[in-house]
Amino acid sequence: MAGIGFELKKLFHRHGLVAMARAYGYAGIICSGPMLLGILLQFGVLAVSGWWHVPRSQQDLLVCMVTYTLLASLVLTSFFSMPVTRFLADMIFEHRERTILPSFWGSNALMLMLGTVLYGIFLVFSGATLLQGLLCLWLFTEMVVNWNAMSYLTAIKDYKSILYSFMAAVVAAFLTACAALALGVPPVEGLLLAVAFGYGVMLLWDVILLNRYFPQSDEDPWAFLRWVDRFMPLALTGLATTVGLFSHLIITWMGPLGVHVKGLFYGAPYYDVPALLAFLTILVTTINFVVSVEVNFYPKYREYYSLLNDGGAVKDIVTAEKEMLSVLVRELHYTALKQLFVTAAVISLEKSVLGLLPLGFNDMMHGYFRTLCIGYALYAVGNTVMMILLYFTDYRGALISAATFAVLTTALAAIGQLLPATLYGFGFLLGSSVFLLLAVVRLDMYTGNLPYHVLGEQPMVAWHREGPFAKFGRWLGLWDGGITRAMRTGRRK
Repeated sequence: MAGIGFELKKLFHRHGLVAMARAYGYAGIICSGPMLLGILLQFGVLAVSGWWHVPRSQQDLLVCMVTYTLLASLVLTSFFSMPVTRFLADMIFEHRERTILPSFWGSNALMLMLGTVLYGIFLVFSGATLLQGLLCLWLFTEMVVNWNAMSYLTAIKDYKSILYSFMAAVVAAFLTACAALALGVPPVEGLLLAVAFGYGVMLLWDVILLNRYFPQSDEDPWAFLRWVDRFMPLALTGLATTVGLFSHLIITWMGPLGVHVKGLFYGAPYYDVPALLAFLTILVTTINFVVSVEVNFYPKYREYYSLLNDGGAVKDIVTAEKEMLSVLVRELHYTALKQLFVTAAVISLEKSVLGLLPLGFNDMMHGYFRTLCIGYALYAVGNTVMMILLYFTDYRGALISAATFAVLTTALAAIGQLLPATLYGFGFLLGSSVFLLLAVVRLDMYTGNLPYHVLGEQPMVAWHREGPFAKFGRWLGLWDGGITRAMRTGRRK
């Protein structure tokens, strides 16, 4: 991510409203591309369904299928995302770009093998028809590859091409949806096909970009699995953050607000729609993390560690540390203020603005929206602080914060189902509050004794034990090698 912020700094140095809007647009697409695409496609599908007068029951089933597929792909990739990103950063730092593309295919293969089996089992018993299940599985595999590709695309810095792929996906999905319904394709299958086609366009475009920038090679595609073992706290942090972010939705589906759509598909429209709209309000912090925190903080961060690595004078190191932490505090303060102003503005205007949209908001939904806006705002700032902990390699502190967030939001959301319906959403709000508090306290304690953590906690002897993921990768390598040798022998014969 540091590479994104460093490159975006060039864009923000250009003057003019258009240049500023383009830089913010690039930052938003890079950081939230697949998620934004999912939200846009959800609203687009509902809009097209309304135009073609698709029955409400089929609209609900379609939304459930897309939502379930989106969340399943997010949970699966969240475990591997951070270790893969760390592997990618290390390979670029060591100028070993030939290992990058093989690791992309290897990580995709592993996640698709695991995810296809698990999600396929769910779809078999979900109540979906064979065609619906196959379309959901196709969409799931595309989402997995797209989520994984975003980690690799951060190294390309070809923002214009990435933005074009995003726009092409939206247009392709919209045109396919209209064509499918015009041709008389059943609504659920036709719109699922449209969403899958949109993600497929984005996937194809992104893969072409990766092949254009990274060389093909015969390097070990399973080498990244050693990084999963070495940085297991990163993997667990990513998983815990995702669970904490979405568990309250799943629990609400199973509670009094839940609506049984079909088979294993449940939803809670009165809660889901406010949650989806409230989630959009944190994009300002997501973008600001790259635009403000990284662009301004990263140069000071790099200067400090360069002095440590290159034998700088003690006086210069102390001065650099003070400047770095001063910039960090300032940028985190501004980030929190921006999110506060956006949340306050949204809450102030939401009743009049949402009343103009055909979403059927009632007083209870307005209450959920306000509560979740505050909860997501606290989460967004807490997540930014946690990312800074990862910058300083405080993996333990980040994991404690994320795990607490996951456990609390899940437990409080479950307890909340026993309370009056007007209090739903407060479990997520309280869990996010504790998440932010823990992350801030941990960052203050860690940076208060930063030289010790940077220098004194390092091991005396570098050694790496082969963990279960590395052993599995070695087995996969032997298996791949055996198949390759057999194929070559067969061709010679």
